[in-house]
Amino acid sequence: MAARIYIQSDWVQSLRKAEGEAWVSCKIPGKPTIYGSLKCNGVGRDGVPEIASSEEFVVHGITKKSLHISCPTGNVSSKFLSPYTSFVRIHEKSVTSLDISSGGGLGLSSSTDGSMKIWQTNNGEIRRILKGHIYDVNCCRFFPSGLVVLSGGVDAQVKIWSAEDGSCPVTFKGHKAGILDLAIVDRGRNVVTCSRDGTARLWDCGKSACLAVVADCGAPINGISLDVADNTVNLGDPKAAPSDREIGTEGKLLLLAREDKKLEGVGLHSRQSVFTFDGSDAFNCCIFLSSLVVLAGSQDGSIVQLDIRKPKVPIQTIRKSGAPVLCLAPYKEGFIASQGDGSCFIIQQDSDHLLELTEPDCDPVYTVAVSEKLVYTGCRDGIVRKYQLD
Repeated sequence: MAARIYIQSDWVQSLRKAEGEAWVSCKIPGKPTIYGSLKCNGVGRDGVPEIASSEEFVVHGITKKSLHISCPTGNVSSKFLSPYTSFVRIHEKSVTSLDISSGGGLGLSSSTDGSMKIWQTNNGEIRRILKGHIYDVNCCRFFPSGLVVLSGGVDAQVKIWSAEDGSCPVTFKGHKAGILDLAIVDRGRNVVTCSRDGTARLWDCGKSACLAVVADCGAPINGISLDVADNTVNLGDPKAAPSDREIGTEGKLLLLAREDKKLEGVGLHSRQSVFTFDGSDAFNCCIFLSSLVVLAGSQDGSIVQLDIRKPKVPIQTIRKSGAPVLCLAPYKEGFIASQGDGSCFIIQQDSDHLLELTEPDCDPVYTVAVSEKLVYTGCRDGIVRKYQLD
């Protein structure tokens, strides 16, 4: 693990008034933690505070919502960003899944309070409450149109909903345990689901039928991701000739983040294993960064980056803390990761500092959704937070 700077979760409120203080620290592997403080010496007419730091840290810049500091001893620099706004009335308990419509105007989220809701991203106003699952909804997604919703629940059911009137015209049944993740093929003629029963299934939305069990792992599949693989990657020979009901499955690779410490790639059309990577702990989530490069986050805090042509040895392994990696999302030339200790950070190739999305106080950040320059997070404290990036 590299050195990392931590800051008081409510630093914005603490440093908003004269003489206000907030703590800051730097953890350096193998060395004692460096502790310091930040103090507000006054607030300008523009509302931006003037901040002085203890000698162990250097303040490089501050706005109303961001603070850029470094620790020379740890050779580390971080920019901390507080929420643009927070929605506290959408859910009463942990927000476990979150998505934003393609146009950016609507949010979709589910919670351990048993609800799944569609809401306006500008003010958090509830537009629809989607009722039909028995017990909690584990995962939910907008179709690319933004007019249709896909969801999977503890009840082992997969449902398709109208975002316009809240009706549920389609329910898929076939999994024998709770649904853990979902993926939509192209525009949404087909979808893929994974479950605690260890299987990933391909469904035909128009015919409300299961086309195939794409994978049967014998262990829960915690997360999936689907994309077109580079044409140099051998995705295996199809077991059957392409049919009109499976249009769009050719050339696609399905990633499986498995409970048994394996990350697997399966050809969606061939249903054959393309590669398997053995990790250090259970994998919770996975994403594509490109047609050749994938990321997977594990229970021990490791984020593994792989080239699918040479999957045995990682390109790199990133570990910011020992807390479980709960969600990964692509962002520009990098990615966003959230963890079980309340941290959520952005790593970009062309940046010399870590961008940390702050405010959760040690509460796990379960889910992240991106809409252009806006990032939304769902947390155990039941709050949906909206961050505005530069």
